[in-house]
Amino acid sequence: MTAEKSTDWSITTLATAPNADHVAAIEELAAAAESADGNPPLSEQTVVDLRSAEADTWLALAYLDESSTDAGSGELVGVAVAVMPRAGDSPEAIGTLELVVHPHFRNDGIGTALADVVASEHRLDALQAWSHGNHAAAARLAQTHGMAPVRELWRMRLTGHAELETPALPRGVKIRTFNVGHDEQQWLRANAAAFAHHPEQGDMTLTDLSARLEEDWFDPDGFFLAVDMNDQIQGFHWTKVHPASADATGEHAAIGEVYVVGVVPTAQGTGLGKALTIAGINHLRSLDLHGVMLYVDADNSAAVALYERLGFTRWDVDVMYARTRA
Repeated sequence: MTAEKSTDWSITTLATAPNADHVAAIEELAAAAESADGNPPLSEQTVVDLRSAEADTWLALAYLDESSTDAGSGELVGVAVAVMPRAGDSPEAIGTLELVVHPHFRNDGIGTALADVVASEHRLDALQAWSHGNHAAAARLAQTHGMAPVRELWRMRLTGHAELETPALPRGVKIRTFNVGHDEQQWLRANAAAFAHHPEQGDMTLTDLSARLEEDWFDPDGFFLAVDMNDQIQGFHWTKVHPASADATGEHAAIGEVYVVGVVPTAQGTGLGKALTIAGINHLRSLDLHGVMLYVDADNSAAVALYERLGFTRWDVDVMYARTRA
């Protein structure tokens, strides 16, 4: 553990797994930022990794108390989290970086200092950085360190309550819900096959899955599996409900999410993906939610076109920055 001091705050780095106090402070900081900005500053997988002793994480933590480098001694006002590839990840996998500063302590150089510490201890060409909501300050910080946009992840939203007509399922396929304690391993295999060219999703482990199954939001009745006559998973649609909340940006009604839709390669092109998508949307609409949202890569033109035909419109954007290779 090392520390770098400022007149008002100190930065401590941590190359080992964070303890429960670290994690609690980071989650409190992230909640404050989300309340002010309307975007969660840390991705779900990063939060899962912070809670896991198995993940390879590196942290730079900015504490308000300049006299202390002890994680329990001062208010956490900023953090940079780097999550490194795990053993067994795809060879092309690189680390992920996310950075957040408490809304009350912005424009004081904390974000710049955190980014400088990251750059001093890591090769930035081995990291990709997310800016959730792509705020101007994050874009400037990325540019300062020679990073350019390489990926856009759109948030799209559907409002209204009209039920969508579900297309016919492929012959011999039916939809059932996820059975906790029975379907985990088969789902992981199906997920890896469906997202073989998308390691961010396809590399999900049993630890990652189990962490999500233990979340308060998890509902097996909203986790749909398309299975064949031998009960083998051909595709899936996992839905999620974000509860109603209130923050600095106003009151927010409960909203559903098309969390992840996948189809194994042998069932792709059969219309199963669309059928699963609509089945999940209709389930969410039956819960009388304010609307339904989803994340989709901006360059996935086929998926964007499908969602637009279903009535989704662009709502927000997350941008990934990286150093481009010559």
